[in-house]
Amino acid sequence: MTSPTPLAQRAHPLDTVIGAQWPDLSTPEALAAFEAVPYAQRIAAHSTWQALRIGRDSAPDAPAIVFLPNARADDTPVVIPHRRFFAQVTQAANAFHALGVRPGGAVSLLLPLLPQAFTALFGAEAAGIANPVNPLLEPWQLVEILRAAGTQVLVTVGPLPGTDLWDKIAQVREQVPGLRAVVAVGGAGVATAQPGEAPAAVPASGGPVPIYDYDALLAAQPDDHLVSGREIAEGDVAAYFHTGGTTGTPKLVRHTHGNQVYQAWVIGLMLRVQRGGSMLFGLPLFHVGGALTQGLGILANGGHVVVLSPAGWRNPAAQREVWGLVRRWRPETFGGVPTVLAAALQMPHTADDLASLQRVSGGGSAIPVAVARSYSQDFGLPVLEVYGMTETASVHTISYVDRPVRLGAVGHAVPYSRVRIVKVDAEGRATADCAPGEIGVVAMAGPGVFGGYLSERHNAGAFAAPGWVNSGDLGRLDEDGYLWITGRAKDLVIRGGHNIDPLPIEEILYQHPAVALAAMVGQPDAYAGELPVAYVQPKPGQAVAPDELLAWVRERTPERAAVPVALHLLDALPLTGVGKVFKPALRWDAARRVAERDLADLACPGLQVVVDAHPVHGSLITVTVPGMPEDQRAVLTERIGQRLGPLTLRHAIEWR
Repeated sequence: MTSPTPLAQRAHPLDTVIGAQWPDLSTPEALAAFEAVPYAQRIAAHSTWQALRIGRDSAPDAPAIVFLPNARADDTPVVIPHRRFFAQVTQAANAFHALGVRPGGAVSLLLPLLPQAFTALFGAEAAGIANPVNPLLEPWQLVEILRAAGTQVLVTVGPLPGTDLWDKIAQVREQVPGLRAVVAVGGAGVATAQPGEAPAAVPASGGPVPIYDYDALLAAQPDDHLVSGREIAEGDVAAYFHTGGTTGTPKLVRHTHGNQVYQAWVIGLMLRVQRGGSMLFGLPLFHVGGALTQGLGILANGGHVVVLSPAGWRNPAAQREVWGLVRRWRPETFGGVPTVLAAALQMPHTADDLASLQRVSGGGSAIPVAVARSYSQDFGLPVLEVYGMTETASVHTISYVDRPVRLGAVGHAVPYSRVRIVKVDAEGRATADCAPGEIGVVAMAGPGVFGGYLSERHNAGAFAAPGWVNSGDLGRLDEDGYLWITGRAKDLVIRGGHNIDPLPIEEILYQHPAVALAAMVGQPDAYAGELPVAYVQPKPGQAVAPDELLAWVRERTPERAAVPVALHLLDALPLTGVGKVFKPALRWDAARRVAERDLADLACPGLQVVVDAHPVHGSLITVTVPGMPEDQRAVLTERIGQRLGPLTLRHAIEWR
């Protein structure tokens, strides 16, 4: 075992073995030599708090957070240096400890991208367990997640113009047993308790949950040590991340500190993060790509995140001014989800705008090959596509910077991690490995892989083998070990028992010059179960007919059953909080169109159909019928049932 390299001499702050030069990982043999040193001997931190302290020590006076209020290139930024940022993380941990949070206790976070969101996230992990939650969810969904996490403290924003989040909190906070306090970031007119009035116990049943001001709580705490005296172990749970659907029992992924620190180490290594380097940051912190890949991964390595307003990439200015932002803040890596990468291609740019960039990186969903090719050929930048999931603490494979990039592939497993393509049984357990080139289920193992969901009921089928998470994705490994994702098992369109992968059809649509975004989903069908239907968002100023796009697909796919039976043009495809196409909304839209078609001959004035998420059925078709006399309702109920009953989705009737 060699002596650790002093921090000042490390290219990689979190790795005690790497010296001033980045290691050679260009061949399998070079990677094997690198991995001959056990990972445990390399890693310099056991917790996210320690990792951020290393980031501080690497560049104490350099920026950590650069906040742009309006996501504009000419914004006057709010700059928080590493020294101050780590002090605020420590104060946040001490504030949560003062509110009674101990290891194993959860702090839930419903926050936009404010500087306080970063300090609250990592402060919560140092005090107990952070539970970042999508603030756009409905109140009943928030209640379920907060209850499942065992929330003791809830951090959110106070009442602000243009947001109803505080109203949601008013509905939620009295429905969470064990909630000790609500902590508000900003917002005028909130009556808050004083920091010294922190409760000694959970409020009595029916009693009001006290509200505190976030900044005031932090100001009352020391910033140079953890008051708890906690020695955080790598196996301690750091966070719960909600994943999966938004109905049913919440599926919370448990991350240990070791899982998250590994992700920060991976990002520093694979993207060669520089001290003082920057990353345009627009992903939400309730997503692992934001919290860990672009958050912890940059901050723990001495870099800084340029936060593109509270709305991130959802702010129209962020995408409109993307190349001006790159020119001003000079990141070496332009990272984003595929929709961000595709939108940026539509914005005018100059050579000066791109001067700092050495690479493009993206993931979250497949990067269309046409988009990757544009960056490679037109911009001269390699596209390092990543692949991973919440259960692997984000990035698990990537196109290596010193190996040839194969567009459409997601590279190789990162160091100390592994990928298998397996055949699985009905319970999701591996029965055999697939041959090179053979499609099967992607299974992953390594230091980033979680140990299981918080609710034991979700762990059935979660692992293909001990330590190997079942991704639910379909893929193949080529003869050189590159991983190709061929589809999402749950996204398959099953037409009369025939499995249709949407990805090839979506790729064909992306090749059309008028297509900005494309997605294919299953439309319910009484005979076939499902039929493929496509949705397209045209590029600005482009006019294209659905028949033209369908002909485009038909000419380019040999599989007749995979050609969509219909194609719908939308001004904007629905997106998730991290910019992925939100396919459930498209499935609901497709089901609504089918139901409206099948009920059209009923001649009921004012009849309306809505398809949406449902806490019991998953999705539900709701048919609303106004003005129908009670003595005629039985006949109409039977007629609606005859038409919608054969569909796989449940339906209900509301009389108005």
